[in-house]
Amino acid sequence: MTYYPVYLDLRDRLSVVVGGTALAEEKVRGLLDAGARVMVITPAVTAGLAELVARAANGELVHRARAFQAGDLAGAALVIVTEGRPEVRDAILAEAREGSVLINTVDDLPRCNWIAPSILRRGHLTIAISTAGKAPVLAVRLRQQLERQIGEEHARFLEMAAEVRAPLAARHPDFEGRRERWYRLVDSDVLELLRRGEEEAAWGRFTEILDLAPPLPVEQW
Repeated sequence: MTYYPVYLDLRDRLSVVVGGTALAEEKVRGLLDAGARVMVITPAVTAGLAELVARAANGELVHRARAFQAGDLAGAALVIVTEGRPEVRDAILAEAREGSVLINTVDDLPRCNWIAPSILRRGHLTIAISTAGKAPVLAVRLRQQLERQIGEEHARFLEMAAEVRAPLAARHPDFEGRRERWYRLVDSDVLELLRRGEEEAAWGRFTEILDLAPPLPVEQW
């Protein structure tokens, strides 16, 4: 099978996690980072998960301290199953299919219609690595290699890029011209300047290469 890579917008959408292990806690944290509303269904949870539930002030995370029941996927966008007997997994899979809910059953490809990649995040930069379920540990090792190469300067670059997109489009309405300038900027020393903490110099490269003259005063950047 060849999977089609996609990034989901889960903001304010319900996601269900079945299980309360350390792996379930990892999945919950990732879903919360994506802005999802999360319901955890399991009799017992890790101390870390219990702390997350206690800190959830706006209902973004709730714990149903019981086993999975029919109807638990009502209104859900996706479900992640981290534990459970085969017959329980089958019941969850059947309900997910009936309700067109995306389901991932960890380390159980026949009961999945999507798989979770190994993820590297740097601010708005997200890199997902998948081995189509064949060797997830390889994806983890590749992510660890990338973590050593891609730092917080990339996150700051994207924040700065977001600030100049509108003025750049106004000044240079031609798409091809803008794209050429973006390539020149990315290929310049701007990321190295950001890595060294030289943000003023980095803004200078932005305004120079993107031709955003007159440059803004530093205090407005």
